[in-house]
Amino acid sequence: MKKTGLIYSFNTNKTSQAAKKIAKEIGDQRVRHVNAENITEEEFLKYDVIILGVPTWFDGELPNYWDEFVPAMEDMDLHGKTCAVFGNGDQKGYPENFVDGIGIMADLLESRGAKLAGFTSVEGYRFEGSKALRDDKFAGLALDFENQGKEINSRIKKWVNQLKEEIGL
Repeated sequence: MKKTGLIYSFNTNKTSQAAKKIAKEIGDQRVRHVNAENITEEEFLKYDVIILGVPTWFDGELPNYWDEFVPAMEDMDLHGKTCAVFGNGDQKGYPENFVDGIGIMADLLESRGAKLAGFTSVEGYRFEGSKALRDDKFAGLALDFENQGKEINSRIKKWVNQLKEEIGL
């Protein structure tokens, strides 16, 4: 069984909700919850599969806790790691940088050699721009609690099923 880390801030409401739903879909016993606010390089690197919760703050920024860990990540060799990113955004309030955090993190992970999994369709979203776009897909699971709260559970279920097929979770 692949060692899977689910890394997100335990102190965020919506990201924590999404992470707990993701873990339940995967199987709680198969995932280790890791607080992104206390992550170390050693902890980050011990997983085969790394699922990261990366909300977008303000006008397309990473949250402080991820921003502070980026310099450590820039020195990591992530070859052999499979990563998937999920994140929250607000497509009506910030349509020009919807879920940019997913894209920023995806770029960093790929630049360090990680294989990305869990790309999702942009269908059903209305926004102007996003750093998370890769051709016609998001580089992860885009969630919008503010405007599409009723879609959260079904999108998480579909995404986790996709990850199970793609990477054998």
